[in-house]
Amino acid sequence: MSERGLQELALLLLTALADAPRHGYAVAQEVKTITDGRVVPRTGALYGALDRLLAEGLIKVEREEVVDGRARRIFALAPAGRERLAAEAERLAATAREVRRRLGTGGAAALT
Repeated sequence: MSERGLQELALLLLTALADAPRHGYAVAQEVKTITDGRVVPRTGALYGALDRLLAEGLIKVEREEVVDGRARRIFALAPAGRERLAAEAERLAATAREVRRRLGTGGAAALT
């Protein structure tokens, strides 16, 4: 069975939740940190992706709290999300190994 790779934002969200539960804004800040500022999720994209990951069972709402009169959901990686993230990391590592192999034996470096 060949599973399709995760889209970048989904991969980054799962990664942001891998070490600790976080609320939405904290997840966005963690993605920004992980990518060294390259990816800063917009609110709509962030919550749309979080909702999709919830629906797929890859993340869960660990708890809800009210802060300054506003509801805040705290998201956590679900067991299925941890498994999927590990599988995705292995898939990406295998791809990176093949890229390095090809570049070292006949890629652009060999042309110079």
